[in-house]
Amino acid sequence: MMKQNYSNFSLKSNLHMVKEYIYTDEELIARFQQGDEQAYVELVNRYRDRLMAFVYRFVNDMTQAEDIVQDTMVKLYTHRHFYKEIAKFSTWIYTIAGNLAKTELRKKKRRKVTSLSQMGTDDKDYDLPAVFQESDTEIQGQFTEQRLQAAIQELPLHFRTVVIMRDIQELSYEEISRIVDVPLGTVKSRINRARLQLQKALKEYR
Repeated sequence: MMKQNYSNFSLKSNLHMVKEYIYTDEELIARFQQGDEQAYVELVNRYRDRLMAFVYRFVNDMTQAEDIVQDTMVKLYTHRHFYKEIAKFSTWIYTIAGNLAKTELRKKKRRKVTSLSQMGTDDKDYDLPAVFQESDTEIQGQFTEQRLQAAIQELPLHFRTVVIMRDIQELSYEEISRIVDVPLGTVKSRINRARLQLQKALKEYR
């Protein structure tokens, strides 16, 4: 039942938060901790799309990404008092979403191993590569995006995490360091190495 709560609230006009941010994220979570559920609605509105883009790059499945983001918003609702203002709210919410995404990836990996171990040679599906006309810019763009997503999926998880946060979500190095809980120098090194791997994988699409 809790999973439906965040989408069922309606934003009331007394907060005046339609387009411009009157309150910071930290002020909103403080208001929510004090019982103002409209502040929760605004936090969901601010972060839902950003977290969808972030999580999708992890799991490569839109339905799973939607479920993970919904679970993240449920945790925001049920664990609101766990947040302390010693950290930015964005760091806290990205950490929750990232941990849920990694948990789902581990489950998916176990399911895949189990499935393959039970599958005979004749049961496996083989996908034929799609054929695209060079003149169709839109289709080529979709193909390039698919190849980019595939290349991101091929990265080791610790590389994938930081490069998504930096190059797709545009988080600062410092914030990424806090989210993944590794030193700043390690974050920068991982991002550089992830970029090199992506460049190598995508060199034919430049």
